[in-house]
Amino acid sequence: MTSGHGTVRKVMWRTVPILMALYFVNYLDRTNLGIAKADISEHLQLSATMFGFASGIFFIGYVLVEVPSNLALHRFGARRWLARIAVSWGIVVVAIGFAPNAATLLVLRFLLGVAEAGLFPGVIFYLSRWFPGAYRARVVAMFMLASPIAAAVGTPVGAWLIDVGDGLFGLAGWQFLMICSGLPAIVLGVVCWFSLTDRPADATWLPDDEKRWLTDVLAAEEREVGDRFDVPLRRALTSPRVWALAVVYFGVAYGLYALAFFLPSIIAGFRESFGLTLSIEQVGLITAIPYAFAAVAMFLWSRHADRTGGHAGHVAAPMLLGGLAIPVALYLDSPVLVMIPVTLAAMGVFSAIPSFWALPSRFLTGAAAAGAIGLINSVGNLGGFAAPYLTGALDDLLGSPRAGMWAVGVMMVLSAAVVLALRAAPDRVAKPVGG
Repeated sequence: MTSGHGTVRKVMWRTVPILMALYFVNYLDRTNLGIAKADISEHLQLSATMFGFASGIFFIGYVLVEVPSNLALHRFGARRWLARIAVSWGIVVVAIGFAPNAATLLVLRFLLGVAEAGLFPGVIFYLSRWFPGAYRARVVAMFMLASPIAAAVGTPVGAWLIDVGDGLFGLAGWQFLMICSGLPAIVLGVVCWFSLTDRPADATWLPDDEKRWLTDVLAAEEREVGDRFDVPLRRALTSPRVWALAVVYFGVAYGLYALAFFLPSIIAGFRESFGLTLSIEQVGLITAIPYAFAAVAMFLWSRHADRTGGHAGHVAAPMLLGGLAIPVALYLDSPVLVMIPVTLAAMGVFSAIPSFWALPSRFLTGAAAAGAIGLINSVGNLGGFAAPYLTGALDDLLGSPRAGMWAVGVMMVLSAAVVLALRAAPDRVAKPVGG
């Protein structure tokens, strides 16, 4: 008799570590600008507003290509498409290390968004093709552990690379960081090409009885969704429910990338606020603390979501916690006290993400799911453009980070409110009765 847990565990060990490694490098490559902010701003003469624009323009290219990229993954298969994405983004990151001026940096950051588009929603769609619904949130959480781990480990390592790479081979520290973080993506692209399998039916590494069990379970789930929601791609892309999820994810991404790009700066600001002088390595280590807590919270919270099935509530609660916590940090009078609400905010935003991505597959399948997941991620990730740009602009305008952090809190609370409203609203994409 086939053990469902045993089969899922085999699939998990076969697929998730590769995808985690891919997302680990991906997270570093899109946020390493935050680690190198002081170095690159001085080298290329960037104001806070221009730095925010360089950080956020990535998401413009990302949004433009996201949906077609995910549809291409559905058509050509995850193995080929994820490999293409990884190799192309790695090449662009290495090129950023040789950017001679701000204009070139902006162009390359835009191209990086184009190159990376489709990775995250492609992986989410890929996991939905391999894991039954009862395991989905925790599997997404395991994959996404790469993100807080990358922030926790990558920030101090990135700071160290900037330090040791300054002057090496005639490069500035930030240039050495970019080159060192871009090359692993190219290697992982090759690994994906030879290691991933597109669907369970093609898994020669699974015994026949386990392959049949997994294929049958996933097919039964897809039929159940199809019986309730017979949604063509065009209808999915215009569904109010899909667009509401995109609004929710806008708030999630706003909080996520505001922390990613500006948390190192906030900690470096402890010198001015509290007279605490920190080296770049110490800033990196302190920055890692919230993400270490976030990794543990995300994994445990996702397991609880799968056990209870209340994924919408498991999105709203941590987003509300994080949104209320982040502005509090601006009014506390010691570095230790400041780090407590910052850590709660990081735990909140990361804990919400796995449960969020369990929601679309509840009413979408096939190409409709691929396109809608791409749309949700692309529109939602406009928050990744808005967060660093508006935070930097408000800092320049008012000479203080307080307004920017208040904006982060408001966006996260609004995101929690929308997902609760969405849970209470009737389905708008279900096929008509008798249809």
